[in-house]
Amino acid sequence: MDKGKAIMGSGRRWAVEFTDNSASPSSRDIPDPPGFTRSSHDQDDSSVSKQKKDSEANWKSQKAWEVAQAPFKNLMMMGFMMWMAGSTVHLFSIGITFSALWQPISALQGVGKVFEPYKDNKVDLLGPKLVYIALNLVGLGLGVWKLNTLGLLPTHASDWVSSLPPAQEVEYSGGGFSLF
Repeated sequence: MDKGKAIMGSGRRWAVEFTDNSASPSSRDIPDPPGFTRSSHDQDDSSVSKQKKDSEANWKSQKAWEVAQAPFKNLMMMGFMMWMAGSTVHLFSIGITFSALWQPISALQGVGKVFEPYKDNKVDLLGPKLVYIALNLVGLGLGVWKLNTLGLLPTHASDWVSSLPPAQEVEYSGGGFSLF
């Protein structure tokens, strides 16, 4: 039995033969349906591959901008959590504050890894990287501001009293009679 041909009585009732060995007119004699042109079907592969590469570069650029703007969502969430934690020093507020400091620091250390999948000769990653870095620096500033609000940053002179030298004695008083 030839592959693709059906023989009556065999197990295969339906088979399709893709070769055209008939004496009938060729399928090229049949006009194309409306909206279909053979020239678009027979385009050279270089223009198709160029369009595919351009669309891939546009997709990578769009995804890089989405990744660059992701810290903004984290910034809003962390700001809300710090507001809910209040301004008193207790375990929850300190944990939230150090989390607000740690996340931007770890994100800034991994900027190269974050944008690695979008690296391409046609995609400019400088803008997305700068936005990503700027938003993480704003998040770091928010954490430092919260530390200051909690009073955990040494910003007043009284925080440094232990490192100041003792005051010089300007005046010495003495006198009187000794009772002994």
